[in-house]
Amino acid sequence: MQVQPEDQTQITCVGRRAEIMALQQFMQAQPDQIQPPVLHHFAPGMYGREILLPAGSLVVGKIHKHAHLNIISMGRCRVVTEDGPLELEAPYTFVSKPGTKRVVLAHTDVVWTTCHVTESTDLEHIESEIIAESYSAIGLSDSPQLELKL
Repeated sequence: MQVQPEDQTQITCVGRRAEIMALQQFMQAQPDQIQPPVLHHFAPGMYGREILLPAGSLVVGKIHKHAHLNIISMGRCRVVTEDGPLELEAPYTFVSKPGTKRVVLAHTDVVWTTCHVTESTDLEHIESEIIAESYSAIGLSDSPQLELKL
């Protein structure tokens, strides 16, 4: 069987999704969970979530439903998404695509802010607007076998 290059990319992406989810499950079972401090910022039509990740912390983020801005205003970290690993250092601003879930290893203290479009100021409501419970909830595959086009 021959696999086309675009199919190989899809297999790799979905495989990384599964690996990130497995890491999250492992971490949730550990007794030494950290709860990094979070600041919430509101402007008309916008919500900003600022988090301080202490040096040495390993964090698995949530699946975001929509594209949004990310601003790293302090620090250096390694980030892994379904697209692969990156080393990021402040100052750095970028746009996340819908369906992004990431693992972050903070090499130094990191301040990371995400900016989301919303009219709400209710944090529970905002989370339901911007966070997906699973990849399948936003039409993406959780399983490499389902993503392969034959």
